[in-house]
Amino acid sequence: MINQSDFTLINPQNGNLAFKLFSFMDNTHFDQIQRVNYYSLIWIKKGKGTVKVDFSEYDFVENQLLSFAPYQPFMIEPNNSIEGVVIRFHPDFFCIIKHHQEVACNGVLFNNIYQPPYITLDEVSKTTLEMVLEQMKVEMQNTALAQYELLISYLKIFLITASRLKKEQHPEVLLDVSDKEPFILQNLKNYIEIHFKTKHTARDYADLLHITPKALAKITKNHFNKTLTNLIAERIIIEAKRELYLTNKPVKEIAFELGYNDEHYFSRFFKTNAYVSPQMYRDTVGFARASS
Repeated sequence: MINQSDFTLINPQNGNLAFKLFSFMDNTHFDQIQRVNYYSLIWIKKGKGTVKVDFSEYDFVENQLLSFAPYQPFMIEPNNSIEGVVIRFHPDFFCIIKHHQEVACNGVLFNNIYQPPYITLDEVSKTTLEMVLEQMKVEMQNTALAQYELLISYLKIFLITASRLKKEQHPEVLLDVSDKEPFILQNLKNYIEIHFKTKHTARDYADLLHITPKALAKITKNHFNKTLTNLIAERIIIEAKRELYLTNKPVKEIAFELGYNDEHYFSRFFKTNAYVSPQMYRDTVGFARASS
């Protein structure tokens, strides 16, 4: 076993992080809000506590694997000492959406606001992932031909193993409710993630899915116990809160980026769904307070 604890691969074209694998013995890496431009996989090997992500909170224990998409805000608050290992990779190094057919982790490990951001590792998966991590460490020290390709192959094994386990532990991500509905619901979640800044109505998504609004409304209500309008609004509000919390952009600019030309209409929409105005949210929990 290799004892080195930090392995970093830099993209030679732009000097940015491509791939990083490191161990941690405390919480100094995660004790502030994280909002990074790469995917993060955090294996908690020792300790327990709370993870805050997208303004929700979840408890975690040892031997759980946490996963976060680029720019998804999260913070880890352990109850005691904490140890583990982290994999970080940039979408330029490996794009999970582009390779969805190969690894099928988009909407399972990442970009699924409807599920907890973790899985519990059993003994078999722990053994598999440990072996993969060791192979990654070896390859990180090898600058020979096709280093990137081999690292990506190991990363695929890691992601596939974790995705399979999450589907076992959270079978609802398979959306197994009828022959046709799984396809519709998975595509609906993907379409909301892609288009929520520009498409705000239920009919928009019904048209994308080639289904009547009434039929889609029934499927959505049966599965999520929410209306499609609620699901769209939730995704918009999450993004709005991220921007209010983590940036000093004017509310008007945030509204425009989310597809609202009328700042006042957006403010009413935000207050209806978040029960507080955008400015009040920022003043009490967001950037302004963090900067004071």
